[in-house]
Amino acid sequence: MMSQDPGDLLLEAYGLERYFGNRVALAGLDLTLARGEVLGLLGLNGAGKTTTLQMLCGVLAPSGGSIRVAGVDLLDAPRAAKQHLGYLPEVPPLQPDAQVGDYLRWAAQLRRVPRQARAAAVGRAIERCALTDVAGRVIRNLSKGYQQRVGIAQAIVHDPALIVLDEPTVGLDPRQVQGIRALIRNLRQGHGVIFSSHILAEVQAVSDRVTILHEGRELYSGAAVGEDDGELRYRARFASPPAPDVVSAMDGVRSAQAAPAGGILLELSDEAALDRLVAASAARGWQLRELGKERRTLEQVFLDLTQAAGEETA
Repeated sequence: MMSQDPGDLLLEAYGLERYFGNRVALAGLDLTLARGEVLGLLGLNGAGKTTTLQMLCGVLAPSGGSIRVAGVDLLDAPRAAKQHLGYLPEVPPLQPDAQVGDYLRWAAQLRRVPRQARAAAVGRAIERCALTDVAGRVIRNLSKGYQQRVGIAQAIVHDPALIVLDEPTVGLDPRQVQGIRALIRNLRQGHGVIFSSHILAEVQAVSDRVTILHEGRELYSGAAVGEDDGELRYRARFASPPAPDVVSAMDGVRSAQAAPAGGILLELSDEAALDRLVAASAARGWQLRELGKERRTLEQVFLDLTQAAGEETA
């Protein structure tokens, strides 16, 4: 994860809240995003992801909190802030009967791209989104994957600093999903990208950081690859592995579970237990071959947190 120098921050959102009547849709959310970063919003359907993105883009007014885009206050100067924003809603705002090129020229005009710069801006968006072969085709005749690319092209045609994508791969087949993932990775060059998904693999595939939402509240914010929660979890591999119950009986070992290829997953109460394990392996002929820290996967983090949150509100 890259460091967030204040001069590089493209998004600063603090204390975001949104109420619909008495219902809390979002409560006290903080988000930051730097140039060159991809931030994934992960959560079950109804977790508050779309509400969050709509507030960040000025589509929905927050009930509380502040939002700055590229240093511009979105609430005080919405028009100036939105010049730095590109937004793809969950349902792309396409004109089905228009040709791709004509639609993007209209989008460039709408985004106040100067007349003399529009052709170049549209050309860049078409190239970045791999739309060259379909630029003269009618949008309604394109595949779902190409239509999604057109939706992303309209979001970047004015070269915004911050790109916001709401469920960009929903409804796509596996090959189309791979194409959108590659496009998101490309868009991080010179931009910041924030996107939402309820699919864990999507977030993990392209994100530097992830924020997990559940019922409008942040449960986790950190690396997309998993977390080091301070617990002493290790994976050991032996040429002649002992039975897990033999290891779990050792002093300082809370639990031991069998893993593939002669492995054992360990949870320890103190690191001194590692020395005792190494000594026992040598004395009993287990032939220790590998010993390393075990990190929880993002999937484990997500399932643990959402299950715990569900139990608290039940």
